Amino acid sequence: MGFSLIEMVLVVSIGLLMAVLAIPLLNNIMSAYRLRSAVSSVTGFIQSARYQAISSGYGYQVVLNKAASTIQIQSDPNRINTYTNLCVPAAPSCPIPLSGSGIPVVLGADTTLQFRPSGIVTATAGSTTLTLAYGGKTETITVSSYGNVKVTP
Repeated sequence: MGFSLIEMVLVVSIGLLMAVLAIPLLNNIMSAYRLRSAVSSVTGFIQSARYQAISSGYGYQVVLNKAASTIQIQSDPNRINTYTNLCVPAAPSCPIPLSGSGIPVVLGADTTLQFRPSGIVTATAGSTTLTLAYGGKTETITVSSYGNVKVTP
């Protein structure tokens, strides 16, 4: 028993049609994954800076740069309101890109969040509400004055 040419062409065309229909769905899933990854990274930096400020007893700040699409943690160990970059040892550069892909996640505005040893959070540039966008999707990160982080789509 064999297959006729018409049957093989029909099976291949159905397979190609299914692949063509799956590509937009896959792109949509990847966009959502990249955005959620960037949001997770930013919220992790925010929580980490707050915890470090509380445990070390001096101020920290998180600087988000819209033009470069980067994030940077800075500290003030001398308690003189002069913040210096705190580079992550494994990072290839300081500051760190918001996303690992070649297509950057778009930050809504330049933002600097300062964290006091008491746990209080203030925005010295921008506001305590950040927006990140990628692939037509936007997520909002809201940081309360006591460091609670809320993410909304």
